[in-house]
Amino acid sequence: SVILTDKTGTLTESRMVVTTALLAGREVELDDSGNETSAPLLDDMLKTAVLCNDAVLQKNGKAGQGAVGSPTENALLQAAATRGMWREDLLRDAPEVAEDPFDPDSKRMATAHEYEDHVYVAVKGAPEVIISNCGFVSTESGDKELDNAGRRDWLERVEGLGERGLRTLAVARKSAQPGVTDFYGGLTLQGVFGMEDPPRHGIGDAIERCRNAGITVIMVTGDHANTATNVATEIGVLGAADDVPPPLAGSEVDKMLAANRHDELLSARVFSRVTPDQKLRLIELHQQQGQVVAMTGDGVNDAPALRKADIGVAMGIRGTAVAREAAEMVLQDDDFGTIVAAVEHGRAIFENIRKFVVYLLSCNTSEILVVSLATVAGAPLPLLPLQILFLNLVTDVFPALALGVGPGRPGLMRDGPRSSSEGILSRRYWIEIGLYGVIMAVITLGAMFVAVTALGFDVAHAVTIAFSTLALAQMWHVFNMRGDIGRVFDNEITRNPWIWAALALCLALVLAAIYVPVLSDVLRLADPGVAGWVLILAASLV
Repeated sequence: SVILTDKTGTLTESRMVVTTALLAGREVELDDSGNETSAPLLDDMLKTAVLCNDAVLQKNGKAGQGAVGSPTENALLQAAATRGMWREDLLRDAPEVAEDPFDPDSKRMATAHEYEDHVYVAVKGAPEVIISNCGFVSTESGDKELDNAGRRDWLERVEGLGERGLRTLAVARKSAQPGVTDFYGGLTLQGVFGMEDPPRHGIGDAIERCRNAGITVIMVTGDHANTATNVATEIGVLGAADDVPPPLAGSEVDKMLAANRHDELLSARVFSRVTPDQKLRLIELHQQQGQVVAMTGDGVNDAPALRKADIGVAMGIRGTAVAREAAEMVLQDDDFGTIVAAVEHGRAIFENIRKFVVYLLSCNTSEILVVSLATVAGAPLPLLPLQILFLNLVTDVFPALALGVGPGRPGLMRDGPRSSSEGILSRRYWIEIGLYGVIMAVITLGAMFVAVTALGFDVAHAVTIAFSTLALAQMWHVFNMRGDIGRVFDNEITRNPWIWAALALCLALVLAAIYVPVLSDVLRLADPGVAGWVLILAASLV
């Protein structure tokens, strides 16, 4: 009933491209060829981003080929490659001596490199985190002091990138002495990259199908609030008419949880800059409301949330082995639309199981009632033991199996989610089973009575009437299993080719039981004649 989904790679195509760089005093637009006019600040900025990087890009003259690593880091390597910068060349001149890996909580990463007579510290991370740690800014006339007013100006420029739907990443550097342990103090801000990750093809339709199916989609991302809002609005997670609060940042989530402002958290549809622990808290919050929660994740830190969710969904392409082990479901294409397809298949499978059980139990109920009512009335047995066995093995089984492989009814994804406590058979379906069983039993006994009293049949022929009426009634009964009772001729049953194959096989076997001498002798059946068949068809269709 609720899907908490990441943005990058699940709702978007996960092919980050660096399109913009904010430098001191100006903004630079990058193209795929790297033909931006001479920009020393941009090159210095890219050098830092390439050094502070765990991805790998093969140096084969074609940017984008042989990329291994996160989409964000790959985009930085590809942007640098278009300008002739390769990580292995930079590391040859400035070998890495220490690293502080990326932490989702702190939203930053740093590496230290031996360079000439000092240590070059390269840092990248969320702009609001990095800019707050910067005391200087790199300009074309050298490094200058960065005061609070300057930081506010940079953050406003970052907001502008986010409003355009770009993912933002700040880059900073500093020189230090060997053995440095403080990577983040006294940094010099070099700039902010803006990266574009287009929404996946068809993602808007997938979100709309979730909405129609009563499934709430919530975007939970580490991106900036403006970027998350822009993408969420574009793909339909946020609609213009939605009466929901604006996107909530991770810092606000902690405050609301502490203040027990759960209603606001439950109604929010977009969360930005969230940590893995906050994802876990959001899952728990929705589960406490009785929701069945699916959660997507790809990193090691997502494992607790994937385990906590009712359905953990890991990414098969970019997901870590830890995430895949923690999840119940692995997306081989990392596409949100696949989750929606899985929901539809799951609903169809559940309904098919229900149809299968209702059909079989109602058919068996009719057989029990036919024999029981005739016995109570002191009439001859309408069905003999071998005939009952024949019905159970033939006319019951094949249509039931065909129901089990049905495609699902057209309106399946316009229903709300069923309760997780709802069983295969609720009170309604037990009533249906009983009513169908009674109707088929009464019609079968009625046909036998008409055969004896109106047509003057003997017991052998009357038993054949009862057997054939019930056999055909059970065959036609499969059409009662349609989900929409109003769609008599165009529904998931009539469009299921296996149903028609099963009915043709059952009809052939019933005719064989009557007209093939060996079978008719064993089952004690006789040719009912034209009048008998008219009665059988009329009664069974009722």
